[in-house]
Amino acid sequence: MDAIDYAEHAFMEVWIGRDGERHGPYTEVEVRQWLRSGQVSASDLGWHEGLADWQPLSALFPEELSPSPAYPPRMPPVQSAPTTTAALDDNAGFWKRVAAYFIDSIILSIPGALIEKMMGGDAAQATLEQAQAAASDDAQALLAALSQYYTTMTPAFLIITAMIWLYFAICESSAWQATLGKLVLRIRVTDMQGERISFLRAFGRYPAKYLSALILGIGFLMVGWTQRKQGLHDLIANTLVLNGRAGELKDAGKKTGANAGSFNA
Repeated sequence: MDAIDYAEHAFMEVWIGRDGERHGPYTEVEVRQWLRSGQVSASDLGWHEGLADWQPLSALFPEELSPSPAYPPRMPPVQSAPTTTAALDDNAGFWKRVAAYFIDSIILSIPGALIEKMMGGDAAQATLEQAQAAASDDAQALLAALSQYYTTMTPAFLIITAMIWLYFAICESSAWQATLGKLVLRIRVTDMQGERISFLRAFGRYPAKYLSALILGIGFLMVGWTQRKQGLHDLIANTLVLNGRAGELKDAGKKTGANAGSFNA
């Protein structure tokens, strides 16, 4: 093969799945050499960018099962210490995500109530109740009272919305990769490769939830039947919600660092 083809193979990242865990990424040249030497099995699963799903290594590199190697000796590895993470198909289920959101709602209700109180929420509520009692049979007066209440409280509602938006964006793009509710339930938000998402992606993911809610909540219910348990907002933002905490994965990576340059899973 010429130098250009060799470089393409050397730097294509391949992930290996074994026993419910994902290992990598490795270069294609490394994986081919491990297949020839028996360090990995032909039945182990592999995935690289462009594939729709994981496939056996025997299907990805069938020529390496023959005695004649198709490639020259490997180049130096792209990464000195491969990282071990949970498999990409270990997606968090619908009810687990609902429970995490419920916990977040309780947490966020505390500063939300304080903001409403500081911005005249008690007085606005009392005025609304008085107007409702005085005009219980007058629909027009009731509508006017409600309009006055929401006009008074709109600044508070906007501040609360911004607070919630930033809470989800900052937490899910942080090293935690999760809100407090998700941390409690041991789940995290990742990109399609299982990596930490950027603040901009997390910032755009939250308003996409309004689209999930607007279609009668079907966008949320999609978590129950889509292949990778993604809601509409996940599909829009190209994100996954996986089981496991990000901190636990880093600790696992440190433990496997001594095995850099070889595959010993």
